[in-house]
Amino acid sequence: MISINNIRVEFSGIDLFKNITFEIKPKDKIGLVGDNGAGKTTLLKIIMNQQSLHEGNVSIPKGIKIGYLPQHAIYPDGKTVLEETMTAFEEIKYIENELNNINIEIAERTDYQSKSYLDLINKLTEYSDKLNLLGSATIEAQAEQTLKGLGFEQSDFERPTNELSGGWRMRIELAKILLRRPDVFLLDEPTNHLDIESIQWLEDYLKEYYGAVVIISHDRKFLDTISRRTIEISLGKIYDYKANYTNYKILRAKRLEQQLATFENQQQKIKKTEDFIERFRYKSTKANQVQSRIKQLEKLKEIDIEFNDNSAIHFRFPPAPRAGSIVIEMRDLSKSYGDNKVIDEIDFILERGEKIAFVGRNGEGKSTLAKVIIKELDYTGKLKFGHNTKVGYYAQNQDETLHMDKTVFETLDDVAVGDIRTKLRSILGAFLFGKNDIDKKVKVLSGGERARLALAKLLLQPYSLLVLDEPTNHLDMKSKDILKSAMKHYDGTIILVSHDRDFLDGLTETIYEFRNKKIKQHKGSIYNFLKKKKLETLKQIEQKQKTVSIKNTETVSNSKQEYLQKKEQQRKVSKKEREIGKSEQKIEDLELQIEETNAFLSNPKNITDNSVYTSYNKLKKELEIEMQNWEKLNEDLEELT
Repeated sequence: MISINNIRVEFSGIDLFKNITFEIKPKDKIGLVGDNGAGKTTLLKIIMNQQSLHEGNVSIPKGIKIGYLPQHAIYPDGKTVLEETMTAFEEIKYIENELNNINIEIAERTDYQSKSYLDLINKLTEYSDKLNLLGSATIEAQAEQTLKGLGFEQSDFERPTNELSGGWRMRIELAKILLRRPDVFLLDEPTNHLDIESIQWLEDYLKEYYGAVVIISHDRKFLDTISRRTIEISLGKIYDYKANYTNYKILRAKRLEQQLATFENQQQKIKKTEDFIERFRYKSTKANQVQSRIKQLEKLKEIDIEFNDNSAIHFRFPPAPRAGSIVIEMRDLSKSYGDNKVIDEIDFILERGEKIAFVGRNGEGKSTLAKVIIKELDYTGKLKFGHNTKVGYYAQNQDETLHMDKTVFETLDDVAVGDIRTKLRSILGAFLFGKNDIDKKVKVLSGGERARLALAKLLLQPYSLLVLDEPTNHLDMKSKDILKSAMKHYDGTIILVSHDRDFLDGLTETIYEFRNKKIKQHKGSIYNFLKKKKLETLKQIEQKQKTVSIKNTETVSNSKQEYLQKKEQQRKVSKKEREIGKSEQKIEDLELQIEETNAFLSNPKNITDNSVYTSYNKLKKELEIEMQNWEKLNEDLEELT
């Protein structure tokens, strides 16, 4: 459908891409991955003809519609939320206008047998069929349903768009793209400004969508749910995997292992060749052979090798000062913005050592309560802090609060006191700011770099309570994993506002849901909470369906048959997923045994006979067979889904 053919792009004389070729096929669900700066966003811009090429081309068949959501955009003003969303139906409006003109012309003509009159009738039929196909009769309902799925309330529809934040206006642009129903979606970090419920709604929409989807995202769960193919950009090349993100990571590790083995073999051959040349360079009897080896080396194309980049944020929060057993206690606490009450008489107790999450749709009061806790907002009711409670805060827009004209080093030096000042360079190094970075002005840093710098400031003094509002928004997957590990090991209390399900999983043990100006406690993991919420929604739907009189028994019979078919399909999927899980466990066990054998073989004293080599080769053969089995199981699962 869309072909990217041998493209090359360079910046400042350095190739970002070279000889990249791949195809986006109908119904593809692709996760586009790679390190920051690898060129993921640039690749989407190339497809959209917003970035020029030095070589190659992009072939897009005529009539293919593309829906592109960039990370940053300029949003139009002058309309209400619903009016702006309805601009998605410009094609329908155009066809309706053409139909109106055709009907007027037909009414005025009398040359019923002429070719032009018959052409007009054919055009009328063509436009009418197309209008029915596009669902013109329900466009306003479609717009409202999509806006609600993305978190808007009915009361928001008549609000002017210029009253909304950038995140909400991005949702309007996303709604417009969804409603246009393009052949291909190109979505660059679409979940950045969405809450958990909106993300789940978007997941359900995209994974069932009839067209192709290409997604850039740092949300591992989002990628896993939607993608069936992963394209990795690395060192100017692409690697195409028929797998979702989690399975891609397994396949990638195997590829890097094979690549390393091939590289080492080549290096050994190069060294042997160079040794031969050096040894016999001045012997006339070997002159021809030496020249032959020199030519071999000159023609040799050295293998590019990717090393796992293990550089990422690696840090630990300072030990929490000893605090009272009750960290925070609220009674009848309320917060309003003018006439708009956001939080209404809530009760809340937080005990020392708890790690909790605030979740819910945007605008329900999560960030507001966080700001009340750090004393940034006033309130009514009772708020009491426990003994020796020291609060550290990371705001959702923390990077915007940094002084733009200060350097990286000055940003920390201005707030550091005591012995910690001697460790500032080490702290900055832990956050990937090298000696060439510490004198950079904050204003030249990327969003991710500013986020890391803001997190570094939290290390400058110990806190007994950390309040973190969307700390992962600008972090890549590796950095999120390291931050999550640090938070797991932190011995204080944490309140975490986040929409990142994978980040919350295994980190928080209690979920507080914000809804209708109240908060509700849910014990357990984020996925248990979401599963429970889904069941509650299904029960509500089921209850509504029971109140509806079913008149058509044939429809009931068909629905039951469809249900049984879906149930059988789900049984097959579940069985295949269990088989994949067993295979992955076997692969993990074999890889561990091979690693242990490698360690054993690294000491020559352990080798008394050849039996250990026989066992080692057997393990490697078993691993190869199991990897093939795992790939076959995944292909079977893909066919089922």
